[in-house]
Amino acid sequence: MSYDIEKSNAEWRAELSPEEYRVLRGAEDEAAFTGEYTDAKEKGVYSCRACGADLFTSEEKFDSRCGWPAFYDPKDLDSVEVQQSESPYPVVRCARCGSYLGELFEGEGFATPTDKRYCINSLSLRLKPGDSE
Repeated sequence: MSYDIEKSNAEWRAELSPEEYRVLRGAEDEAAFTGEYTDAKEKGVYSCRACGADLFTSEEKFDSRCGWPAFYDPKDLDSVEVQQSESPYPVVRCARCGSYLGELFEGEGFATPTDKRYCINSLSLRLKPGDSE
């Protein structure tokens, strides 16, 4: 797969903390209920911690009580990439750099416009406070 931002593992390791690298580049999830954005209510735009691409806004964030930040839709349809994986749930990646964000769940009955839950690791995100547009 080709992305707008491509770097070697050594370059990513130099830019990211070990924990960020483990999640973003190693595709491992952080422990539930430990992320800084799990219960965040601040307004703003959530961007990719690896490359800075805008991914989700606080407008699409909802409380799913799953232990990770949850969004019912990305900021723009082309900001994230959903890939089938070996797990039963599709993997969500940043469309700009390919970094691992989390997984997508559908049809769980949440009262959201899409009935989708983008379950995203806090370590994959950085909140830019302010207007969510």
